[in-house]
Amino acid sequence: MLTFIPTIYQIMHYHRRRFLKQAITGAVCISTGNTLKVLGNNFTLPPANKLKLRVAIGSDGHYGEPKTAYEQRHTEMIRLFNAEKADRGVDFAFINGDLFHNDVAFFQPMKKHWDTLTMPYFVSHGNHDMVDEETWTKTFNHGWHYGFENKDIGFVVLNTADVTGKYVSPDVEKTRQLLQQYAKYGQLFVFMHITPIKWTTHAIECPEIVEMFNKQFNLKAVFHGHDHDQDSVKENAGKCYFFDSHISGSWGTDYYGYRILEVMENGEILTYQMNPGAKAQVNSRKLT
Repeated sequence: MLTFIPTIYQIMHYHRRRFLKQAITGAVCISTGNTLKVLGNNFTLPPANKLKLRVAIGSDGHYGEPKTAYEQRHTEMIRLFNAEKADRGVDFAFINGDLFHNDVAFFQPMKKHWDTLTMPYFVSHGNHDMVDEETWTKTFNHGWHYGFENKDIGFVVLNTADVTGKYVSPDVEKTRQLLQQYAKYGQLFVFMHITPIKWTTHAIECPEIVEMFNKQFNLKAVFHGHDHDQDSVKENAGKCYFFDSHISGSWGTDYYGYRILEVMENGEILTYQMNPGAKAQVNSRKLT
């Protein structure tokens, strides 16, 4: 009786086919509830019942920008955020600047779109949001610099533009006061439209702000919009600065995306960028 002994090539070919099959299966395995959820190779979401807080983050809707499909893009992004809420849950959404495009006539129509979210939402002021702070405050019930707490986690929002669209550093004294006020929380996140380090084309240098960030022991991450072509993370002095591509607009990444922030009950932090067109996670990062 002859015994079949596979060659090295046959063994390697078999394992390669098995690996590819498992990888493809993992990439399309999507479920809901408290089960694990796989969005791509080597990326498995923790069970939903381990979540403490979940935030959907988008920026740069540029509502009203000529020659762009801003109505369609807003309708689609709101649908996606509401779907995230129905699936894994979202405590609140954050729209990180450039909500509309220059003309104040688009301010209220833009807000009517975001008011159809099935969750609370917060906003930051961007350079294309050319409306005075008094009107902004009356509309959103907060100014250009403010903070809030959700589930014993602190959030600080800073302003990076004036009413004419000129890039400006956040107000140093207001920033200092807010960071001190929210130092009592174990975890703190900052939202600001323009990044304060000149590592992108459209960034500004804000050395005093960055120095305060470096010293803020509970600051876990800073989130930005503005740079439509950025969708990942940059690091400085142990602090992470995240970007989220764009909701609409005439330039940027080749997809319209958003970012998710998840804080676990055990204190672990996960953030990942989504490309909804490809139904895929673009990148992810765990923080402690």
